[in-house]
Amino acid sequence: MNRTTQSLIAVVVALGAVTGFAAFGGTDDTGDDGTEAAARLPVERTSLLCPVPSSSDLAETAYTAFTPKAGGAEAKGKAELLPVSKALTDAAKEKDKKAKPFLTQKTPGTPVAGEESGAESPALIGTADGSLAPGWTVQQTTTYAAGSGRGMHGTNCTAPDTDFWFPGTSTAKDRSDYIHLTNPDDSAAVVDVQLYGPDGEVTSAVGDSIQVQPHSSVPVLLSTLADEKQTNLTMHVTARSGRVAAAVQSSDEKLGGDWLPAAADPADSLVLPGIPKDATSVRLVAYAPGSDDADLKVQLASPTGAITPAGSQSLQVKSGMTAAVDLGDVTKGEAGSLLLTPTDRPVPVVAALRVTRGKGTKQETAFIPATPAVGARATVADNRAKGSTLSLVAPGKSAKVKVTASAGTEGGSPATKTYTVKGGTTLDIEDPPVPAGLKGSYALTVEPVSGGPVHASRTLSAPEEGIPMFTIQTLPDDRGTVEVPKAERDLAVLQK
Repeated sequence: MNRTTQSLIAVVVALGAVTGFAAFGGTDDTGDDGTEAAARLPVERTSLLCPVPSSSDLAETAYTAFTPKAGGAEAKGKAELLPVSKALTDAAKEKDKKAKPFLTQKTPGTPVAGEESGAESPALIGTADGSLAPGWTVQQTTTYAAGSGRGMHGTNCTAPDTDFWFPGTSTAKDRSDYIHLTNPDDSAAVVDVQLYGPDGEVTSAVGDSIQVQPHSSVPVLLSTLADEKQTNLTMHVTARSGRVAAAVQSSDEKLGGDWLPAAADPADSLVLPGIPKDATSVRLVAYAPGSDDADLKVQLASPTGAITPAGSQSLQVKSGMTAAVDLGDVTKGEAGSLLLTPTDRPVPVVAALRVTRGKGTKQETAFIPATPAVGARATVADNRAKGSTLSLVAPGKSAKVKVTASAGTEGGSPATKTYTVKGGTTLDIEDPPVPAGLKGSYALTVEPVSGGPVHASRTLSAPEEGIPMFTIQTLPDDRGTVEVPKAERDLAVLQK
């Protein structure tokens, strides 16, 4: 073997571990044809972007970062959150690199936290490497004491990408929905934003070719991108050059607000986990991006089994058009999850729920986008001693799941508990594991042990002055490992 070939193999393996170029599904030691399959290695670097949390002087924002501890792994590496610079000169960039990090984590298994007040908080870029990279997660939670959108706005900071779907957006007069586009790279990104209502596309020319400069974040008010007011919209964000992180912050004058993260990629069957048991109103918004209409069966996975909501047995979604249905207090006092499946032939769709709690002037809103299964492992940070509820749903076969509470940000010992989720049901865990001697906040890590796929979400509640302030985060796979081809197979390809 010559040195050049050895170097090429090393590069291929390193790129796979860092960037995750291969599939993130499970793998056996051998493929279907008997050949040796790809190995799974921990990712070596993870990047996350946090949007600007608020423009209000009354806002209080908490950031929590966490990496699950790998058994026997030596703690090496570092994770940091830094402001996304709006300056473009080389000198300014160099100055930013030397700036004091907003938050630094050095040890897996123990979360770290920081706080910001007022309207001066910038967008943040986070980078974790070494043993801090696999499964690194950052939660941003903002509380508004008053004003439009008052309540709790929470979101997981996300990795940059090039394609996003946001069913559940709006340009109605009572709503102020902003799409936050954040560019972490050294070159500008060009982004197209398209809005689809019940009669098709309503985007104005302003939505084409939005420039996002290097190391900057741009908030765009959706009502400036639409030709008319629409209550229920689906937004498609695509980067024609570069890449961005994208998240929608929604504020309502009467119903509070929250962050709406991107929904799962279009699929013919979708799971929207964790509708709170005391939800007073639930709205389903769906969109079919292909050339075919979709006819969806709507079911609620309750604690005892899958049931069909009265009057909402199915939802027809015409191609290129947004469909919406109000499900009312669909949970009837019992927490549940929505299951969407094709009634006939499979047609890919995207979907999200807008969930409202409370009544009258004491209402608050959050969103639940369709989300992939937990996969190998998923984590959510910023859980509190009180007010954290974990929802697990097994849409098919029953499943056994291990839930681990990390140490606290200021002290406490990890705790673990195993749960069984029966097929077709939602398990609502109002008292998930809490670290012994907890001080501060902590993280919850979900790991399926056996059985069918599991989808999950976490509801964080902090009632204030009679308002049921809350936020909901879904728990997709943390992509802590990546498939990397065996060096021997790479060598065989390179030698041909």
